[in-house]
Amino acid sequence: MSGRRAAARVTPLRALPEELPSLRLEPDVRARAHMIASLLLDYPDEPWFERLPALRHHAAALPVPLADPLAQFLTAAADAGATEWQRRYVTTFDLKRKCSLYLSYYATGDTRRRGVALVTFLEAYRAAGWEFDADDLPDYLPAVLEFSARSGSDIADALIASHREGIEVLRAALESMDSPWALVVRTITLSLPAIDDRTRERFQELVNEGPPTETVGLSFLGNLPAFTPVSQSGALS
Repeated sequence: MSGRRAAARVTPLRALPEELPSLRLEPDVRARAHMIASLLLDYPDEPWFERLPALRHHAAALPVPLADPLAQFLTAAADAGATEWQRRYVTTFDLKRKCSLYLSYYATGDTRRRGVALVTFLEAYRAAGWEFDADDLPDYLPAVLEFSARSGSDIADALIASHREGIEVLRAALESMDSPWALVVRTITLSLPAIDDRTRERFQELVNEGPPTETVGLSFLGNLPAFTPVSQSGALS
């Protein structure tokens, strides 16, 4: 048994994906990029497809490193059509552990710590003067990006920074699958500050090991208070 453990310790690490540069963006540009990414990462229902022409218009006004991947994504979605795009969305985000859109999952998995992490998200919204009442969990990446885009709060920046490893693991997983959604997550990475050594190390651990796997019930969610909605209206100024 000890020999097997020793072998496991010397197993080569998987290579990290390309580390993207950090773009210097004005706050309004960063907010626009986050709002577009928020909408594009949500489930592609009928209203999602109806928004595509407007989102293409707004995306084109972003800096080229952001505008180009978003344009590629929008073209791929329009060409695929609703039925195929919905099937691919479910296959990608609902069936693969390393492609979760729930940020706290990367650090806590389905463990008892998840409840504390989710309450932390709710407290962050409240501290910035926002309330959350949606059908999804408060760590849902599109909701966090909308919070960043619409609040302009330093608290939103801190919330994203504290879960940067999860965003990078998501990007790595999507890129390894050659998924079109990797194009959207790349724009998020480009809009954020460069990662530090500690984040890079944690990212490497998650890439190799994946989220914690202890399985527990999430019945505590039924006890969360009701909040005023943070709507995914799709409106961009």
